[in-house]
Amino acid sequence: MALDRPTNDQPDRPQTPSRPDTPSDPHGVDHLTRAEAFASHRYWNEVPRFSAAKDQLAERWPGQRNRESAAPRVHDVSAERRHEAAEKVRGIADGEPPISDAVRAAVEGSPLGGELAGYEHRCKGPDRLMEKVLDGLEAQPDATPGEVIGRIPDAIRFTVCFNTSEYVSGYLDMKDRIESAGFAMYYLKNSWAESEYKGINTRWVTPEGQRFEVQFHTRESFHAKHEVTHLAYERLRGTEATRAERADLSAFQCEVSSWVPLPARVTEIADYRKEGF
Repeated sequence: MALDRPTNDQPDRPQTPSRPDTPSDPHGVDHLTRAEAFASHRYWNEVPRFSAAKDQLAERWPGQRNRESAAPRVHDVSAERRHEAAEKVRGIADGEPPISDAVRAAVEGSPLGGELAGYEHRCKGPDRLMEKVLDGLEAQPDATPGEVIGRIPDAIRFTVCFNTSEYVSGYLDMKDRIESAGFAMYYLKNSWAESEYKGINTRWVTPEGQRFEVQFHTRESFHAKHEVTHLAYERLRGTEATRAERADLSAFQCEVSSWVPLPARVTEIADYRKEGF
């Protein structure tokens, strides 16, 4: 039985597992089963190799490092629409604090040991957000700036990390807590069965219509995504990489992700998209 079903907003919840009785570990794998601790150690032992491979790829394909220095693209958008877009971007910052307070309270109230990662980066930078709005206005000339910015799912975003052994129960507990705060999930993508990325991405909407994103990771999957494969992901998401570079970067992401320990029952969490979104 799936833990989350697209046809039901209230998924079945498994019993919260008791914490395994394992010795304390200086590397942070206490409360894991012996098998989970072994898998975690295997990942962290490979990190120096991953770092060396990342540097080698950056040397072979220097576009990864040059991406941020590229000049911003010029958009064919009128001054009036740019001004309105800038006002909408500033409005995102005004609506962020209540959402952040609620998500932080949900994490702190969870008995399963979740932690917010990268909380200081919870708001997309205004320049990057403005660029995305201008991209949307250029692609959809009949859309208003408000409509375009209302469809951006990650202007406000959070990452919650759990130990591997608590991951599924932690996700379900956080889902309940965020819903209890008055927010509605409209999208879930479970990527744990995929080869290049491990994690669960969820998207939410406030009663006022502001959308935000919450990602769920283990310590290992977050490290793989944030510290090891981020440049490769950004390069693959763009259009400038050659076919040969894409093959190298995809193989690198697959190799790193293959070492991330898989939480029990995680693949039973079903993808979800709410009608109308």
